[in-house]
Amino acid sequence: MSVTTTGSSTEKIPEGSGTNSIVKIVFASLIGTAVEWYDFFLYGSAAALVFGTLFFPSSDPITGTLLAFGTYALGFVARPLGGVIFGHYGDKVGRKKMLVVALFLMGAATVAIGLLPTYATIGVAAPILLLVCRLVQGFAVGGEWGGAVLMAAEHGKDEHRGFWSSFPQAGVPLGNLLATGVLWALAFFQSDSTFEAWGWRIPFLLSAVLVFIGLWVRLSLEDSQVFKEAKAEITQTARPHLPIIEVLRSYPREVTIAMGMRLAENISYYLFTIVVITYVKEYLDASTDVVLTALLIGAAFQFFLIPALGALSDKVGRRPLYLTGAAGVGVWGFVFFGLIDSLDQGQVLLAVVVGLFFHSLMYAPQAAFFSELFGTSVRYTGASVGYQLASIFAGALAPIIALKLLGDASDKNTLAVSIYLASASVLTIVAVLCAKETSGSSLRHDRVLEDA
Repeated sequence: MSVTTTGSSTEKIPEGSGTNSIVKIVFASLIGTAVEWYDFFLYGSAAALVFGTLFFPSSDPITGTLLAFGTYALGFVARPLGGVIFGHYGDKVGRKKMLVVALFLMGAATVAIGLLPTYATIGVAAPILLLVCRLVQGFAVGGEWGGAVLMAAEHGKDEHRGFWSSFPQAGVPLGNLLATGVLWALAFFQSDSTFEAWGWRIPFLLSAVLVFIGLWVRLSLEDSQVFKEAKAEITQTARPHLPIIEVLRSYPREVTIAMGMRLAENISYYLFTIVVITYVKEYLDASTDVVLTALLIGAAFQFFLIPALGALSDKVGRRPLYLTGAAGVGVWGFVFFGLIDSLDQGQVLLAVVVGLFFHSLMYAPQAAFFSELFGTSVRYTGASVGYQLASIFAGALAPIIALKLLGDASDKNTLAVSIYLASASVLTIVAVLCAKETSGSSLRHDRVLEDA
């Protein structure tokens, strides 16, 4: 079958039944992504709460937390490598196989963190082992996102892609909800000393159960017909298939746009969900119970909001939602810290929920948007590289930059952090304005095959 150009789809993919039922595909993408991000967010929360003390004890509290966030950031550095390698094989041998490997690696690394001895037991080897586990986590999650969203995007009808593709995105707040919920429960039932002594290990070890469920679901899936057709055409060309080279040659503009679109989305999320924990604990010298409760409610809110906004993007387009969200987080950054400073449950909840609402306006249509930017034969690689490269400059550095900008706890500078977020918002708005509206377009397009 020849590959058609972009535009309205003339050949619909049935949403079907059986092994590739769209509901089953979406559930597998959702549960697998939730498990991966449960593991990934768990580290970020633990870095804010205890890792500074347990693995970097010679430093003062804020410096220790910065060092813990340094290992956190290195997990992001490994993500583009994971995106390239998993994308390469995902575009050559299939999405399903790579998703199974990614989930297994993530689970193994997370359980290993739960078993690690601390600095007090083995000295400098403890943070080194923590770093190795974090790098494996980053490598695995780098390969997870592209495959998960493509499994949803490449099945089903073009006009419903925003809705179905948003479910893997909803797996992120679900993973955050699980991680925050477990930490909240432990904080409620355990004293700070008990949690620091051994309680922090429990949520990492629980990952083994979640990974088993995710693997069981994913092993029953099949790759999409769109991918199988592209793979067959590549085989017929009898030339080497090098996805990363082909992406950089045929889709450099799309990679740059995707990176720009990620900046405000990624930075805002980590400020609103990770940095805020450290801010309350170290800068306000207050209990984290209030903010953990707000994050728990906010994650639940976002889990249900993202599919609704994904469906809306099928009606009104991807760009209007994305632009509104980018502008929204840029403005909300100037309100956010004032509400958090009050330590009032209602105001803290408002700060988190509104921030996550604006974030969702970008995150909900993102999976479909990025999938539609790249041709089938390099879609896993292209979407992953654009998504994960930006994470180095956005999510990886956001906690470190934010804490540096905040400065000393006795004279915190929240305005600098708000300006930092607003600057990222401007860059994202420019990127979205440079992108074409892709809602409803066919995924049966491929510059690589057209040029073959």
